[in-house]
Amino acid sequence: MSESVLADTQSVSAMDSPFMRELVKQWRAQDTHGAWDGKSDADLIAPYLVTAEQRREMPIIGDPDPEILWRLELFYNAVGLSIERRTKIMVTPMMKMSHEGFGRLVLLAGRLVAVNRQLRDVHRFGFVTVEKLAEEGEKLVQAGVDMIGQFPDAATYG
Repeated sequence: MSESVLADTQSVSAMDSPFMRELVKQWRAQDTHGAWDGKSDADLIAPYLVTAEQRREMPIIGDPDPEILWRLELFYNAVGLSIERRTKIMVTPMMKMSHEGFGRLVLLAGRLVAVNRQLRDVHRFGFVTVEKLAEEGEKLVQAGVDMIGQFPDAATYG
């Protein structure tokens, strides 16, 4: 099998992962006027892809713009909803971010911190490939599911 065909096959399977389907749903839900109806799923998640060259061109220190913060929020919303689908327990994201792009994001399930991420250099947020994006999302989902499985009593309200 040629490398390009293999790469296309891997991209298709990455796009079909439960996390990626949820991320695309998050993006489609933002389109209240149907402007993105003609866009493919790959086009919608394209802003998450940042090549090594693009990353090198970005300043080391920079303030994240609202669009980057929005993409970050949609990414973690997709993680939280994917955890909800697997555990049937509501997950709430909370993010505190400085204007310089440093902060923390937690996904709460009841009284439990299911996912805890220290965020830095948010203006450079992105992934080299679709596979890396899917892999990181699935890894965070699994971590949240595992945490809820380890402390199910804390993950419920009451």
